[in-house]
Amino acid sequence: MLGEDFLLIMARILFALLLSGLIGFEREIKNHSAGFRTHILVGVGACLMMLLSLYGFDVFMETHENVQFDPARIPSYVISGIGFLGAGTIIVYGGTIRGLTTAASIWTVAGIGLVVGAGMYAAALFTTIVILLSLIFLNNFEKLFRKGSTSNLIQIVALPEIKVNDVVSVFEKFNLSIKNVEIIKAEHGIRNIFIKIDRNDQLNRIHFFEELSRIEHIKNISEI
Repeated sequence: MLGEDFLLIMARILFALLLSGLIGFEREIKNHSAGFRTHILVGVGACLMMLLSLYGFDVFMETHENVQFDPARIPSYVISGIGFLGAGTIIVYGGTIRGLTTAASIWTVAGIGLVVGAGMYAAALFTTIVILLSLIFLNNFEKLFRKGSTSNLIQIVALPEIKVNDVVSVFEKFNLSIKNVEIIKAEHGIRNIFIKIDRNDQLNRIHFFEELSRIEHIKNISEI
């Protein structure tokens, strides 16, 4: 019932779980939307689809001489179909987009699962190491570049009754130069106000956010 290839299949699934779990753990500790469990499910699921492609149709091919099967067909659907899950991790905050790296890691983990399912352990392990090094160390380089950024983005979530002039007056009080204002209407009339300002390292953010929070109808304030 288990089949002669069961131990091999089990070993490949566990190996896919380990590699995808390592990448998922890195995303988890950074509090991204798709973390440990999501990456494991994607990696193991992709591995399972590859194993199905390699071993799932042997019986039909042995009993029916005219049956032909392309083992690359199922994996190709996995690669293209995983996009819907990655798209769900991408979040747009006004002019800022977040989650692209996590979406890419999900797509890559699916590829690792397929490679492990095909038995290419060395390639899968090497790719996992490269991805982890990229996610961990290249993030530090990105932070260095961001330090040179000339602007910040403030997001304010408020009720429909909010008066934008009151918000702008607080920015002027702290001598902040506003570069752009974008207002997006959400559900139940909630307003998402995105204000891009020139970078000011001298700004006392605690006092600034306290001043904004005193404005009536503001529900949430965050710096993106």
